[in-house]
Amino acid sequence: MAHKYAQIAFTDTVRKVQTELNSRSGYASMDEGEDYNYLLSDYEAEFIEQRDSFYIASVGETGWPYVQHRGGPKGFMRVLDASTLGFSDYSGNRQYVSTGNFRTNNRVSLFFMDYPNRRRLKLMGRIEQVDPHDWDTLARLEVEHYRAEVERAFRIKIEAFDWNCPQHITPRFTEQEIEPLVAPVIEENKRLKAQSDQPIYPHRSKLGDGPLALEVTGIRQLTPRVRAYELRNPDGTDLPRVEAGAHLQIPVHLVDDSLAYRHYSICSNPERRDIYEIAVLKEESGRGGSVSIHQSIGLGQLLHCQPPQNFFTLHEDQRPAVLIAGGIGITPIKAMAQQLLHRGVQFELHYSGRSQREMAFYDRLHREFKGRSFFYRSDQGERLALTELMRTLNRDCVIYACGPDSLLSAIQREALDAGVASEQLRFEQFSATKKSSDTPMTVELAKSGFSIEVEAE
Repeated sequence: MAHKYAQIAFTDTVRKVQTELNSRSGYASMDEGEDYNYLLSDYEAEFIEQRDSFYIASVGETGWPYVQHRGGPKGFMRVLDASTLGFSDYSGNRQYVSTGNFRTNNRVSLFFMDYPNRRRLKLMGRIEQVDPHDWDTLARLEVEHYRAEVERAFRIKIEAFDWNCPQHITPRFTEQEIEPLVAPVIEENKRLKAQSDQPIYPHRSKLGDGPLALEVTGIRQLTPRVRAYELRNPDGTDLPRVEAGAHLQIPVHLVDDSLAYRHYSICSNPERRDIYEIAVLKEESGRGGSVSIHQSIGLGQLLHCQPPQNFFTLHEDQRPAVLIAGGIGITPIKAMAQQLLHRGVQFELHYSGRSQREMAFYDRLHREFKGRSFFYRSDQGERLALTELMRTLNRDCVIYACGPDSLLSAIQREALDAGVASEQLRFEQFSATKKSSDTPMTVELAKSGFSIEVEAE
């Protein structure tokens, strides 16, 4: 049986236009399968109950559609059951266009928007006003502590729903959403102002003793905990050419004022020679390097680094690739995707993270590798199906993965079970204890022959 949304929305004329514009094949699957798209799952229910507004369209006796915004406290639209919604209608607009339209045509269309995460749910249903004496339903729709006057309440029987793609949704944030994001910046600004009478780098205008001098010329806050640092040659000339997977050893002063070097992947496009870019995750419980970089390295700082090295190189032939990243492990994987795209090599990118807010480069990757990139957000219950991926991938492909030990172990286990050859797998870890100050440690897995390159914090 057809997808309920397709039954309603895809009229003969709509299908004809889809055919003319070559999109019909992409929606053909919606004409088959179980008839369930009028029943909300827990995922849709949670999404709806997190919204503080929605848009609702109705049609009047003139045949003209009318769209109205409805707002209230978060969760004022209630999920009464898997096929029914309800909401209280607060006093405000006195035209009553929507309310009047409902009396002659009970068909409505709703849009629920999640601007920060660029998600939207469209829903069709039939609306009716709740009987003023239906105290049980009215009580379920009441929002405690919200003082706006309730004029009436409505119940919507769901006919169909569908999720929209995030393309062209501009992220917007409420004051409540912005406040926790800017609070650390405000606090840091206060701290810097308090120290404004002190030189920014009291004895560190030149940091490190490596042969490659780099100047910090740009800093971007990618996520609440990840900052990108743009590094250029102080004299403006081109930097040494690098391949995807290369890393830099960055000098840092630790809490005890000792000088140490930390390894960070170069995540900028390898085709660029004007800059290197690194992305640093601030680890409060780490060994101090990332915290030192976040707190003390600013614009204009000169870093005397060790030359780039690469222990995580791409294959040079045209075999397809699968790129897998977990968290900050996206840093070498991003550069690999850009280099493979430039070379015309077939690939797909799989990126897992705690939430979209915590996933560095999310928007850019979605835009730059549309159709090749797949994202898995833990807070949305999304998981990378490694078993299916390993059993369906091209037998000639090469797999590159960077992330936490749990992810790499899972990939290794599923690859072995699927019969993937060990030479097809190339891994890089976040961090490990280093054997020396200038050489990343390589961990050999004796039984499988896998080689894991270490990117030390």
